[in-house]
Amino acid sequence: MLSGTARAGVAFEGRKLPMKFSWVACQPNCRGWVSAVGIVTADSPRDFDEFARGRQLGGVTIVLDSSGGSVNDSIALGRRWRNLGALTTVGVSDQTNTLQGDPVNMAPAAFCESMCVFLLLSGKARYVPETAHVRVHQIWMGDRANDARAATYSADDLTIVERDIGRLAKYTFDMGGTGDLLSLSLNVPPWEDLHELSRDELRLTNLVTTDMVDHTGNPNAAVAELTPKPVRGRFAGRAVATETYPEPSKSIKSAEAVVQLDGRAAPGQE
Repeated sequence: MLSGTARAGVAFEGRKLPMKFSWVACQPNCRGWVSAVGIVTADSPRDFDEFARGRQLGGVTIVLDSSGGSVNDSIALGRRWRNLGALTTVGVSDQTNTLQGDPVNMAPAAFCESMCVFLLLSGKARYVPETAHVRVHQIWMGDRANDARAATYSADDLTIVERDIGRLAKYTFDMGGTGDLLSLSLNVPPWEDLHELSRDELRLTNLVTTDMVDHTGNPNAAVAELTPKPVRGRFAGRAVATETYPEPSKSIKSAEAVVQLDGRAAPGQE
């Protein structure tokens, strides 16, 4: 089902907006999937709950195209998806076919960056196409990401970041990720380009647990799960959340803080 050409301009704009959920039907060819496009905001967990109401989403496939967003709300959303037994992948849903019986395609040339990578990790099984881009960096105070070096930080700010790193670490291990994912992410400051994970790194971090998409004639699953690698350790911690600095499809320095989307203060700064 991974075919077609990504509409880069439309996809880029969608990744800069608050996350939107939509159902992509492909019956009788397959079961269908949830398209999740955009930045995770404080409203995203509630928006997903409203989207899920009345739908049978157990074991559903969720297709991500996102530049990140709020740490706290991404963790909350990821835990919802794991409770559903969701499968996750990266792609752009192509819904431009209009003739009855035309297939609905999932274009694999998509981006999953920053906290989106940890949403990808929430899947019970996780598939990343060869042409998808998975990029990581440090979490940061969302309202100071545009010029992180010149900004000032209080002891309370540093405490918030440290606590959120602990909370993110616990989530990572709960989801079956490895310490390598945290290490790769936390080594990239906001004034550097995002680090794009190689195929070897996708395996090392346990972000990929399957190498194939299931046949379209099987309505019960979208991916075939392989045996995941063992988790290297455990980390426990509690924290309030900061915001990440979501990046567009190209790793540029002009980060857009989530707090600017709705005019509210970042969590932990209210």
